Amino acid sequence: MASEQPNVLVVEDEPAQREVLSYNLEAEGFLVHKAETGDEALLLIEETQPDVIILDWMLPGVSGIEICRRIKMKPETRATPVIMLSARSEEVDKVRGLETGADDYVVKPYSIIELMARVRSQLRRSRPATVGERLEFNGIILDSETHKVSRDGEELKLGPTEFRLLSTFMEKPGRVWSREQLLDRVWGRDIYVDTRTVDVHIGRLRKALCRHGGNDPVRTVRGAGYALG
Repeated sequence: MASEQPNVLVVEDEPAQREVLSYNLEAEGFLVHKAETGDEALLLIEETQPDVIILDWMLPGVSGIEICRRIKMKPETRATPVIMLSARSEEVDKVRGLETGADDYVVKPYSIIELMARVRSQLRRSRPATVGERLEFNGIILDSETHKVSRDGEELKLGPTEFRLLSTFMEKPGRVWSREQLLDRVWGRDIYVDTRTVDVHIGRLRKALCRHGGNDPVRTVRGAGYALG
């Protein structure tokens, strides 16, 4: 399912480098998308909503620096971590990459083990539940390792879909998610589910969260979707 598996986009024009990165990321349990050019990357970012982007500086056509700048300008992708790869080891280049918005900068040749550690580090920020982090929000505690949820000390029984919905909401409290975005994140892009199904599961989630009292923490944003808090 989409929520369980972190989604990484590798943007690298060198086939050998691209395959080595993809192989190692898949071995770590990541869902990997690959792009060779900047234009292809921009399309895939929109289509796949990656949790982390590994971006080569030197690309044919649109450069990695320009791609990074565009990612950080758009509100819907601004928070997506970008790890910039570059053969440029000069401090001035590193500063330029970070000032453009890159969250991390790795100089080639790099250690795959170190790069995997940096990917996991960025995931802790973008999707903490996927790396076993415990999430807390207004008395609600979600433990992704034990798959347990409690509210104000009372354990709650949630179905798998409701658990993934809550996990998505708790990773970014206050963010408004459209039904389509929730379908992609919780059910997965390859599964056809009617958007009304989202409403049904939101209803179940609300019922579970309020079973022992308390206000409904899931907010309906008319014409836009749902948010936590």
